[in-house]
Amino acid sequence: MAENPDSSRTRLVRATIDLVRANGYASTRVEDVCAAAGVTKGSFFHHFASKEDLAIAAARQWGEGAVQLFAGAPYMSEPDPLARLLGYLRFRRELISGHIREWSCYAGTAIQETHETHPAIRDACAGSIDAHLAQVTQLIEAALAARPVPRLDAESLALHIQAVLQGAFVVAKARQDAQVAIDCVDHLYRYVELLFSQTTKKKRAR
Repeated sequence: MAENPDSSRTRLVRATIDLVRANGYASTRVEDVCAAAGVTKGSFFHHFASKEDLAIAAARQWGEGAVQLFAGAPYMSEPDPLARLLGYLRFRRELISGHIREWSCYAGTAIQETHETHPAIRDACAGSIDAHLAQVTQLIEAALAARPVPRLDAESLALHIQAVLQGAFVVAKARQDAQVAIDCVDHLYRYVELLFSQTTKKKRAR
């Protein structure tokens, strides 16, 4: 049964995602989440035993939302596998719009603070990241099936792509400049394009 998008629980989760992306996990208080969600503390404790439980639920919701977003993105209709992979990178670039908190990653932000102190949150965030990593790996596997590249492992490249994106978000926050992230994605796009263009050139030479 689908959850009511206007329910107090849903509003609490959404508020947590927004506040953690803006302020970090440690600085996000239960009171702040309740105020942003427009609910009472009593309502909060009706749904969640603790702030940690809420953060875990937010990580799961973030992961599910990301999977749905990318599964239904326009590039998925591209018939050519490489076009889908490059389309994914273009789509990631298009998402970098507005304030940094609006396009940075909840899971990446939370895991930086909690990876040692709150292992349950870390694991939930890692699950979110891994779910999207699987999607990117599938895109690369399909591109490699159509255009084989020697010694290129799909999951390894997917990890590299995600590391660049997460790193771009961190540096953009440090400099308070979205252009930093855009430039990183542009370099990443050219790198992936070059990987597959080398194989295409070799095929043509034959």
